[in-house]
Amino acid sequence: MSSRRPGFAGRYIVVADEDRTIANEVIEALTADGHAVFLAYDGVSALELAYGLKICDLVISNSRTGGKPGLELIRELRALLPAVPVLYLSNPGGIDSTIRRRFLDDLSELNQLKLEETGDPEISTRIAQYEMAYRMQTSVPELTDLSKESEAVFELYGPESRKPGTFAANCLLARRLAERGVRFIQLFHRGWDQHLHLPKQITGQSSDTDQPSAALIADLKQRGLLNDTLIVWGGEFGRTVYCQGKLTAEDYGRDHHPRCFTMWLAGGGVKPGISYGETDDYCYNITKDPVHVHDLHATILHCLGIDHTRLTYKFQGRHFRLTDVHGEVVTKLLA
Repeated sequence: MSSRRPGFAGRYIVVADEDRTIANEVIEALTADGHAVFLAYDGVSALELAYGLKICDLVISNSRTGGKPGLELIRELRALLPAVPVLYLSNPGGIDSTIRRRFLDDLSELNQLKLEETGDPEISTRIAQYEMAYRMQTSVPELTDLSKESEAVFELYGPESRKPGTFAANCLLARRLAERGVRFIQLFHRGWDQHLHLPKQITGQSSDTDQPSAALIADLKQRGLLNDTLIVWGGEFGRTVYCQGKLTAEDYGRDHHPRCFTMWLAGGGVKPGISYGETDDYCYNITKDPVHVHDLHATILHCLGIDHTRLTYKFQGRHFRLTDVHGEVVTKLLA
């Protein structure tokens, strides 16, 4: 079923299966478990891709799966490759934490000698990056261990919160990261591009995200963390209110619509319980209180204690702002 190359710490997996439905099921499951998965067109190209990457743990091809159903194959693979919170988190074979620490200490001394010789500030940055990576490596196992969370917490976030890789589990991890002082946390949830199959898919997406999102706010609030944590929830654009594709009772879709769409903010200096801005009756254009993306960024930066007109970076001889030459803080959104 598998072909492993010894000596690799990562969990990069190449999948090649003549049955694309099974291949897609395997890819979705293993990706949710925290693995990096690549799709090849056949067994030969899978092996070429695996050895070309030089970091592949496992090759799954049709000749090795024996035609097993997708769910059965996934169960076997999960037994072989348990879910991991972060790729390359563990030390490679033959390296324990003591050896890793000594290695980094010696490397830091060498880098320090080079820094004293050249005065290059990039070397200081590299030293700090190695130390941050080590602290992350040693702290993540405790962070991702949910065994001490109470039943009430899992009930708050919903049944999916016990499954690694789900939006609910990620919301719970976001709370744990915030508790530990992590300053920027970003959660992704894919699959919103519903040009077709909207009725079924939007129901699933809402089920995935509604309860965990509300739970995150409630959990942060009850722990006294919401006042200094700003939550921003949204996407890159909205969707049309009219149908795209064939319209039937069971199936239709919606196209991209950048003219007006909704985002919501909570915590961190934002006024609760208000709705800001209005559209026309067809939700096609904004008719009152528009908020440009630059205005949104200016407001977010203000909540973080940053003046967007003064925060600049120099690039190709010009000082740039994150809001370019635009953006106004939307004071009516502030608490």
